[in-house]
Amino acid sequence: MPSAREAREWAAGGGLHGIGDSLYTPFSGTDGDDIDFDAYRALVRYCVGDLGHAMLWLTSGLAEWWALTTGERKQLVEVAVDEARKVAPDTVIQVCTSATSPKEAVELTRHAQESGADICYLQTPPMEVHGGEGTLRFFRYVADRTDIALGMFNSPSSGYVLTPPEIADIYRAVPAVCAIKQGTMHYAAGRAIHDLAPGLVIWECDLIAYRAGWLQQGIVGPAQLGTAGYLQETPEKRLCSEYWRLVWAGALDEAVRFAETSGYDRLSAELGPWYTGYPGRPGYFTHWGEAFRYAAGVLGLPLGDYPYSRAPQGLLPEEGKAQIRRAFENAGMARKSVEV
Repeated sequence: MPSAREAREWAAGGGLHGIGDSLYTPFSGTDGDDIDFDAYRALVRYCVGDLGHAMLWLTSGLAEWWALTTGERKQLVEVAVDEARKVAPDTVIQVCTSATSPKEAVELTRHAQESGADICYLQTPPMEVHGGEGTLRFFRYVADRTDIALGMFNSPSSGYVLTPPEIADIYRAVPAVCAIKQGTMHYAAGRAIHDLAPGLVIWECDLIAYRAGWLQQGIVGPAQLGTAGYLQETPEKRLCSEYWRLVWAGALDEAVRFAETSGYDRLSAELGPWYTGYPGRPGYFTHWGEAFRYAAGVLGLPLGDYPYSRAPQGLLPEEGKAQIRRAFENAGMARKSVEV
């Protein structure tokens, strides 16, 4: 686990590498008030063991952190660290510790640090944040009270998107900050961030950047900081792993051909907008937990006995379920349940 002082050297030396799986939360009980930790352990084993993915991304948007208590978030981190270290001791543990109060963010970051996490990410606060100035104060507050590598998570789901100059200001002012998940799906912003803060390890969520050779140019880093790679392949059909192996090796033409001929691109297209779009609110970017969990169920992954999201998220309509199931069936990836 790198300290704040070691964060940038660690990141520059390849500390962040490979596929990073953002885990959902398996809910159970009445209204999903409980968490099925046996299912969660099985999910961790599947990602780092069966699939061999190098990193985990915990208690973030896909996990619906806003619907979890502080105690639940801590327990999810403890369980994931314990299980991952048993199966694959070198797993890079990334934890989202953003919260609606900076004091709670500090509490969660300290806990992740003490639990053996490698880096914590702070999502741009989803409340009345005063732009880059307020976010910078937020990062400083957490960094001054913790000793672990920090990353930014710039997501439209926060309601405020940091600009490249604001991101560079945070990077320059807070030495613990070494990475960013740039989730705005606007690759030109990723290039601007690199120009202003060339030492920052960037995961650009607009994947065209990687086909354009930005990794080879040093603009983006060799890691998917937090994605759902485990929903893009199975142990028998390693679409995601093979595609990114080719990208990271610089075999871009071969990677593009593989994506086209293997069905990897087709799967993404056929899944449609359900992971990140809610039809009742056009233009809004979300992490629709039930959509990710439904996809996991089609792949046979453990869900807990409450398959829906906790409030305030809505219910996934039958249209969305049918489209998701059809996409995985067409890809030949629908499976029986993974043993818990």
